Amino acid sequence: MTSMTVGNTTTPRPADGTATGAAVEIDDVAVRFHTRKKDVTALTDVSLRIEPGEFVSIVGASGCGKSTLLKLVSGLLRPSSGRVRLHGEDVRGPRRDIGYVFQRAALLDWRSARRNILLQAEMRRMPKGEARARADELIAMTGLSGFDDAYPNELSGGMQQRVALCRALLHRPPVLLMDEPFGALDALTREQMNVELRRIWRETGTTVLLVTHSIAEAVYLANRVVVMTPRPGTVAELIDVDLPTERDYGRTMAEPSFARATGRIRELLGAATTSE
Repeated sequence: MTSMTVGNTTTPRPADGTATGAAVEIDDVAVRFHTRKKDVTALTDVSLRIEPGEFVSIVGASGCGKSTLLKLVSGLLRPSSGRVRLHGEDVRGPRRDIGYVFQRAALLDWRSARRNILLQAEMRRMPKGEARARADELIAMTGLSGFDDAYPNELSGGMQQRVALCRALLHRPPVLLMDEPFGALDALTREQMNVELRRIWRETGTTVLLVTHSIAEAVYLANRVVVMTPRPGTVAELIDVDLPTERDYGRTMAEPSFARATGRIRELLGAATTSE
């Protein structure tokens, strides 16, 4: 693994200011799947350390193991070898202290936006008053005020993903995992969601690990970008993003440092494609 340093950014501290040590540690991890026809190595020799309050994006070719990495961190999948830790604790099964947002919002059609958000509270048996207050806070934060009683079929794709984000953040998880959350949105809505997500991240101080196929999205949002090799996936390079903490979408795209980071990622992914 190599690292490219193009600068440093200021990473907000976690909301409670108490976290110490790494938020996520992935140490020499490999994942192998056994099928009837053959064995498949999805990941090999993956090591990564993510600090509390950091925003890290993961990019790479389809099938390189990006989503598999998120499943390892969440405890939905065990590594074939190596260790995964959250805040110093080994991940041995599904974790309750993470939030997860998928490409599809996966809302229940018969529940309003508010009740979809509160589904998280019901599953976790959170105190009702605390859950409702937290839902109100998130609805306001994500611009859903006035739509909290709307049903999924009355909401745009972007609004549905805002509801899914609120649901994932309801229990104040220290780590938020996002797997192509805006991949199904139109370009304009995706840009708007990028801006909103970065604002919400700065306000909450949550550690975020985002999988995306969009190089521009990865660089705009993150402090660092992890570039994966084709399967078996490993870390080809870590890109430190040299952009201001306050990021205006249009001006950010015109920054020379943005062009350098996206150019280097394209170079790595292009070389990886050529070598397949």
